Amino acid sequence: MHKIAVWVIIAVIIVVALILTVMGIGYKNREVELRNQSVAQQEANKNIYDKTWKVVQMKAQIADKYAGEFKEIYTGLMDARYSADSGNNPAFKWIQEQSPNFSTELYKELGDSISGLRAEFARVQNRLIDIKREHENLRMKFPSKLFVGKREALDIQIVTSAKTEEVFNSEREDNVDLF
Repeated sequence: MHKIAVWVIIAVIIVVALILTVMGIGYKNREVELRNQSVAQQEANKNIYDKTWKVVQMKAQIADKYAGEFKEIYTGLMDARYSADSGNNPAFKWIQEQSPNFSTELYKELGDSISGLRAEFARVQNRLIDIKREHENLRMKFPSKLFVGKREALDIQIVTSAKTEEVFNSEREDNVDLF
């Protein structure tokens, strides 16, 4: 009977050690996955920010060029129409003729692009914050804490503005004048 008890205790110890080993491997692998995911997400954030900046800059240049060229064309048309040597009374010519219309569609498209790209950028930054939260949970919760609790915390970069930092440091937002 004594031999059976010894073998049972040894078997239990081996099973427990095996379970702990498998758990440790699983938690350590998950920690590595989160660390790698954080690095990859940080690069994705840079990529989205770069895309946002370039799209907005290029569309703004197009809108500015359109406005400048429209001004040149419109000024030339108006000067030709209403010059003294046109032969007609320029004061009443505007009633008969249709002037070219300036389209604001490019500005609307620029505004839509800015809104959409900023939303996309916020989404990828929030994903990075979520990866850090998940990593911290893994480091701090039991039983995973036993295996990866001493691992270094993730260092993430979140792009924000000086205004946002000022508001959060002071815990006040008094100036909401948009214009």
